[in-house]
Amino acid sequence: MRRTEKIIAIIPALNEEGKIGIVVSRVKNDAALWIDEILVIDDGSSDETALEARRNGANVISHNKNNGVGAAIRTAIDYALKNKYDIAVVIGGDNQDNPKEIRRLLYPILHDHFDFVQGSRYMAGGERVNIPLFRWVTTGIYSLLFKIIMRFPVSDGTNGFRAFRLCIFNNNRINIWQNWLNRYELEAYLFYKAIETNFNVTEAPVTKSYPLSDIGYTKMIPLFDWWSILRPIILLKLRIKT
Repeated sequence: MRRTEKIIAIIPALNEEGKIGIVVSRVKNDAALWIDEILVIDDGSSDETALEARRNGANVISHNKNNGVGAAIRTAIDYALKNKYDIAVVIGGDNQDNPKEIRRLLYPILHDHFDFVQGSRYMAGGERVNIPLFRWVTTGIYSLLFKIIMRFPVSDGTNGFRAFRLCIFNNNRINIWQNWLNRYELEAYLFYKAIETNFNVTEAPVTKSYPLSDIGYTKMIPLFDWWSILRPIILLKLRIKT
């Protein structure tokens, strides 16, 4: 495939030893035609996440302490903008996303003039492998709320597997450089603002695979992190935050 756009894969990671190497290798092997650089943001891990990522071929930036996934993604976006990348793909470091499906996220951007593509495990063609019932219910409720507030046909509002043109950050109405966006807030904020600022936004079907055990399928802290995902759409809608 011939293309002129520079594309970077962003992988935020916290204590993903044993998984991050697999993710990096899968991206290298399964998305080589699409990805020019793999960047892992080690968000203050206490294990060998950074070393494992480097050994498998990723560039790594490490935070001295755990700042949150939003802060990790922001660090990666800063790097991508500084190094003049055109498109970023964000993929989880926990091996729940399928790197072969990166092309599904990029195709609407490269061929159909979209600016932001949200991965969806719930739309036709998407899959949910071993999804816990509680996760299914909570993500469904959130997506319905997001859809009602935004009046946009969202089927999966919480999926962090997504791609976007980095030029969207030239719009001063999108300001990810705010401290209140350090944890899970940034992901919801970015999706909301991409729609609100009238960028061309769509969804693409992807697979989310959960471990068979309930242990380890998420690092979210109940209530605290649920609020961090929910509050951006409420605060932005009420114009308490921008």
